[in-house]
Amino acid sequence: MTNSDQIVVSPVSGARQLALFIRLPRLLYSNLPSYVPPLDMEQKNMLHPKRSRFFDHGKACYFLAWRNGKPIGRISAQVDSLALEQDGPRTGFFGALDALDTQCVKPLLDAAETWLRSQGIERIRGPWTLNPHGESGTMIEGQMEAPMIGTGWHPETLGPAIEQAGFAKAMDLLSYSMEVSPVAEQANSVPANLRQRLGAVKIRGLRKKHIAEDADILRDIYNDAWAGTWGNIPITQAEVQSLLASLKPVLKPEQYVLVEFNGEPVAIALVVPNIFDISGDLGGAPSPLGWIKLGSRILTHDFQSARVILLGVKKKLAGTALSAIVPALLIDELMKRGHTLPYRTIELGWVLETNTGIRNLIERIVPHPYKRHRMYEKTLSS
Repeated sequence: MTNSDQIVVSPVSGARQLALFIRLPRLLYSNLPSYVPPLDMEQKNMLHPKRSRFFDHGKACYFLAWRNGKPIGRISAQVDSLALEQDGPRTGFFGALDALDTQCVKPLLDAAETWLRSQGIERIRGPWTLNPHGESGTMIEGQMEAPMIGTGWHPETLGPAIEQAGFAKAMDLLSYSMEVSPVAEQANSVPANLRQRLGAVKIRGLRKKHIAEDADILRDIYNDAWAGTWGNIPITQAEVQSLLASLKPVLKPEQYVLVEFNGEPVAIALVVPNIFDISGDLGGAPSPLGWIKLGSRILTHDFQSARVILLGVKKKLAGTALSAIVPALLIDELMKRGHTLPYRTIELGWVLETNTGIRNLIERIVPHPYKRHRMYEKTLSS
């Protein structure tokens, strides 16, 4: 390799480089037939320090890899104060790792490690963009499947390159595509009179006049349900309210599924329509006409698929008959909502490979995951 061909990794500096960092994946992958670019606007909301609620409790440093003056890869390194409150090694994270030329993967990871060491971090884990409530993991399987909102896409070469850089697998996150159909409803096998027999169970949707209150209920149940599980970091009130506010143009009451028992909220599922259904043919930066088309499609809710992004059952139900019934009720309700919403498929995603209870429930309906994302980690030497 000549000096002119050397890879240079440097921190992102200035608004122009930040904009390049945000749109770089679609520049790198645009010629790959299986890649569909997300909207730059969506990525900006997730990564820009002035827009992402992550920066209320975290900090990050972004890096670009260059060769011959051209950007060939990117990575983020971030520290989350909420994660540092948890027991165990002081853990920091990497994310937004994208590269087609795998020779830049190790230099990018080295840069992230160096920055995290300067922050007193003992273990690096990722990719998370920028925390578990954003895009998670490196895509290992499913590159040829249809794209889904909030789900990162990576070439098959990226995972092996991370391992070659000295990282070990920490956890796989599985995604299942569930058809909304009578066959799937039958496979879920919830007795028709179950709700009547339970008596005190009530299921309702989102109250648009009380979005802030319903956001707090969602956050309370989700944080309680997943406290202490692998990789969990609590979601904040600002993050949930920002999420619902950003989804307001496409969010319908039926997409929020709340289960109450004796008047107390005990389980929640939030389903979001798949923006790729209406934006996939417009590119990451639509033309003025493209934006008009997108607006029209949003107004007519011209979606065919959706994704469950937040789901949880309160721990107080553990050991009770309801603990086994409520997840099945949530899925049953999602299917029933599919009768009034246009979705043909609903993705159940980010299921930990070790969560056998949820996996067994889902795999009665969908035997195999259709996408797999992998988390990696590495202990940092002092």
